[in-house]
Amino acid sequence: MIIDTENKKNVLILAPHTDDGEFGCGGTIAKLIQNGSNIIYAAFSIAEESLEEGLPKDTLEKEVKDATSILGIKSSNLIIHKFPVRNFLQYRQDILELLVQINVDYNPDLVFLPSRFDTHQDHKVISDEGFRAFKKTSILGYEIPWNNLTFNTNAFSLLEKKHIDKKIESLNKYISQMNRSYVNKEFIESLAITRGGQIGVQYAETFEAIRLIL
Repeated sequence: MIIDTENKKNVLILAPHTDDGEFGCGGTIAKLIQNGSNIIYAAFSIAEESLEEGLPKDTLEKEVKDATSILGIKSSNLIIHKFPVRNFLQYRQDILELLVQINVDYNPDLVFLPSRFDTHQDHKVISDEGFRAFKKTSILGYEIPWNNLTFNTNAFSLLEKKHIDKKIESLNKYISQMNRSYVNKEFIESLAITRGGQIGVQYAETFEAIRLIL
């Protein structure tokens, strides 16, 4: 299935931690904004506990503001919460209530969140509670290869080089994460080329179609 990116008014990105949304669907965000969509980005942790020693506790909060700005997301549409990393399960009900309120406030046409096969404990909470909160909305699960046990590549977003370049530019704002093996231009571009090759185009991002309302 090819995703329609031209007729979405309000699109919500749910990122368990800052940078998950950019990794999972940064190119598609750039394309949606190009096509006139209003993007809301909600991050649920700035991972203060995981930062390298000596870095300010608000490092990732500053970096996500810079990264989402590069993609074209309005600062007023950036929602940042500070749940402790790897402990979302303890706050499951609080997170669900926040998601329900986001649904009331923004009424999204489409929601992107971690896939059902994502093995990270925090990602699983956002995926499960997002499914509960947005019962009447189309939902696509994004790909985080280093967390996925498996992945259903049954929905694709067709992208151009400019969208992938924008994704890479935004991820380059996460200076504190540059020591991770997957934070590099070659990996991001090659994954987009691989997914594009599956459907006969140069670049793409793939998603798990969790719920589609046509």
